[in-house]
Amino acid sequence: MRLSILQLEQYRPSLNRYKIRWVQLLGALPSGTHVTLPQLSAQLTSGCQVDTIRIAITTSEIRVRPGHIYNVCPGDYTVMMNPLLTTALLLPIFGRAAEDPAARCLALKNTLQLENTTILDVAYVAAPTNVSATGSCQLYAPVTAAPLCRVYFVINSTATSAVHAEAWLPDTWYGRFLGLGNGGLNGCIDYVGLDYGTSLHFAAVSSDNGHDGNSGLPFLNHPEVINDFAYRAIHLEAVIGKQIVAAYYSASQIKSYYLGCSTGGRQGTQAALKFPEDFDGILAGAPATDFNSLTGWIGMLGHYVGETGPDSNTTVDTSPKFITPELWSVVSAEILRQCDALDGVKDGIITEPDECNFRPEAIQCTANQTTGCLTPVQVEAVKNIYSPLFGLDGQLIYPRYSPGAEADPLASLIFGGNIWSPVADWERYAVLNVTEHDFTNFSLQDVELLRQVNPGGIATFDGNLSAFRDRGGKFLTYHGRRDPLISSTNSKRVYDLISRTLSLPLLDDFYRLFLIPGMGHCFGGLGPTSFGQGRAPGTNPVNDSAHNILLALVDWVEDGVAPATIIGSDGNGTERTHCRYPMRSVFNGTVFVCEK
Repeated sequence: MRLSILQLEQYRPSLNRYKIRWVQLLGALPSGTHVTLPQLSAQLTSGCQVDTIRIAITTSEIRVRPGHIYNVCPGDYTVMMNPLLTTALLLPIFGRAAEDPAARCLALKNTLQLENTTILDVAYVAAPTNVSATGSCQLYAPVTAAPLCRVYFVINSTATSAVHAEAWLPDTWYGRFLGLGNGGLNGCIDYVGLDYGTSLHFAAVSSDNGHDGNSGLPFLNHPEVINDFAYRAIHLEAVIGKQIVAAYYSASQIKSYYLGCSTGGRQGTQAALKFPEDFDGILAGAPATDFNSLTGWIGMLGHYVGETGPDSNTTVDTSPKFITPELWSVVSAEILRQCDALDGVKDGIITEPDECNFRPEAIQCTANQTTGCLTPVQVEAVKNIYSPLFGLDGQLIYPRYSPGAEADPLASLIFGGNIWSPVADWERYAVLNVTEHDFTNFSLQDVELLRQVNPGGIATFDGNLSAFRDRGGKFLTYHGRRDPLISSTNSKRVYDLISRTLSLPLLDDFYRLFLIPGMGHCFGGLGPTSFGQGRAPGTNPVNDSAHNILLALVDWVEDGVAPATIIGSDGNGTERTHCRYPMRSVFNGTVFVCEK
């Protein structure tokens, strides 16, 4: 008989105190049995001390009072029954618990047998270690924060497609699985996300989304590769990843979470729609939902400020509509002049960009002015950018560009004079199935074509999350109000779509949206925009659920405590409370507070 302390969370580091969330019984005891964790010597537990605790056993999952603080040590314990009493004494196991983790890790190469899956490599990684990246993406490779077992594997999704992935299995594990998403059109394993997840004691898995690299070329004449990218890779990542985790830790009870932003946010939304059993909790940032409309909208934004060259190879800054970076600075300054004070404080941050009715005519050149101003043609281009996009039938395609977002450095990807490569690649390789296409006259006809073809069913614009809700799933989403690539207003649009579809005026029971003033695309921007959504280079997230949205999701799933607010930090001691939609962030003269 064995009982495993699977999930502990450090509560007071200076005192080495922990929260118990749940433990797993490996075997059977009579209902009503009480288990005692004895005081163990520091020598036996590497400095970890435990108090004596009594836990009533009613099922194979043993719960103690949520949030109650005990001194307790992770590991496995034998159950010693007293035949005269329904009481059990737990003693530490020094078999598996003391087993060399490197040896146990390397054994996976020969012991794991998974359907349509081949284990390509297994390695034990001490901490800290510089991680080498597989594939061609060459993304930022982190220094591992925790000792772990690294498993590299490939899943044959069909006869003509495959998904490569890595599982990182930390020595200290809290009984949680974390699936990770991707970005853009890329097929890049998210090593930063793997490191972030394992630093919080998740077993984390990330995949290449069914193709290698940042280009859309693998989609050309390969519909199954498109299907992997659109919906299937994350599902397979979850199914096979959890099997690997269960085998490695001998675990039958695993809480399953998802973390992704941008394309990763869309993938998380698609998972909730198509595979509601895959995840107990989903954290989806800046979701690229209504994907084809989004892609077409970005193409139109570039078209407004200058005709793009064939295959994105021609710089066209000679177009009369083109707006130089210097002129964009003039536009941004005028937007702040007109709208910065709408939230009650002039701080360079537009809290509610939807309330900013920017009038670019204010900076139109006068008769004697030729610099630092916009020509009438440029004024018209800017007006189009900050207006919603409507289709040939007059129906809304996508919301407008957010005033203030143009000042983010990533905005140059859209307004730089060439069609942004993910837009070109998606239309060229996935929609048209051609190797060359002239985007010079990108138009609403292109947008309609993208929406009609909808390769792989990638649109992800469906409000029916009832299956995910009904099984108890929890969904947190966030979006920077200064996002230069995906309009944060679209996340409000998705919220309203779900609300209408499910006939719920508020979605708080299972779905919560946080709009983050000043934040750019997924990370960064102006002000306190770090709240545990991941580990961007140079940031160090705070690891409590008030400041960390991933841990807030854990509290919601496991303890039923939903986040009312999230506190953002800037790394320099400044914090700001971020509100769940439809609450609003209002300056009360001293700080920002949430009001209806």
